Amino acid sequence: MTIAGSDSGGGAGIQADLKTIAANGGYGVSVIAALTAQNGLGVTGIHAPPPDFVALQLSTVLDGFPVKAAKTGMLFSAAIIEAVAEILETRKNFPLVVDPVSISQSGHRLLEESAIQALMTRMLPLAALVTPNRPEAEMLSGVEIVTAEDVATAGHRILDLGPEAVLIKGGHITAAREAEALRDWLVLPGGEVHELVHTHVTTQNLHGTGCTLSSAIATFLCAGVELPEAVRLAQEYLSACLAAGYAPGEGAGPPDHMAAIRPLLGD
Repeated sequence: MTIAGSDSGGGAGIQADLKTIAANGGYGVSVIAALTAQNGLGVTGIHAPPPDFVALQLSTVLDGFPVKAAKTGMLFSAAIIEAVAEILETRKNFPLVVDPVSISQSGHRLLEESAIQALMTRMLPLAALVTPNRPEAEMLSGVEIVTAEDVATAGHRILDLGPEAVLIKGGHITAAREAEALRDWLVLPGGEVHELVHTHVTTQNLHGTGCTLSSAIATFLCAGVELPEAVRLAQEYLSACLAAGYAPGEGAGPPDHMAAIRPLLGD
C-alpha cells in the first residue's frame, strides 16, 4: 500500500510507487494524500483532499485488502498526518516505510512547515524504516551533514524519534559520491551503522528516485525479505531503472520503472 501524493507527470508519487510495486511482483493499492499539478519542469500547484477523506480511503483499503507492507510519501499537512497516524496506530500489523518527503526535486515545498512536528511525533514511531535524503535528515535530526560522521550522528538522532531503522541516502552528500559508486547509510536498532555501496548512475533523469526506492523496499518487505537485504535489492532495482531512465517530456525524466521487463516489450 502506498499513501502518498499524485504526480500528474507520472514519474514520482503514487504513479511511481504503483509502477515499482508491479515491476517487483507486488499488487499495489493506494491512498492519495495530495494532488499535484506537475511535470518534468516542476510543481505548479497542490490540492490536498480533506483529511477525513484520506482517512476514509485508508480504512476502506484496509477493510478490503490483506495489506502486507506499506509506504508513505508526500503527506503535505499536519491534519492529514494525524488522520493517517490515528488509523495506522490501531490497525497496522505490517512493516511501514516512511519516506519523509518535504521538498520536490524542483524546489517546491511538499510538506507544510507546520506538519514537520506531526511527521516526527506521529509517523516516525510507526516506521520500520525511514528513508531521508540529506535535507530531510538534517530537518529531522537538526544536524548539518557533511561527513560520514555527521551521517551517523544524524541517523542516531532520527532513530531516537522512534523508527526501527533509518536509511540516509547519499545522493545529496558529497562525501558519499564517487565516479562509479554511491553510499547510503543504514542505521539499525541499537545504533549499528552499515555503509551500503552501490552503483552511481550519472543521469539527469532523477525525478521520483526517492519514491521508487522506498516503494521497492516496501515491496521486498511484503515478500518477507529481511530489511538489510530488502534495501540492497531495492538499490539494485533503482540503479537499473536509473541506467535506463529517459525524459518522456520537458525537463527532468524519471527512472524507467519497467527497465527489467523492457526487453520483453521490445523497442
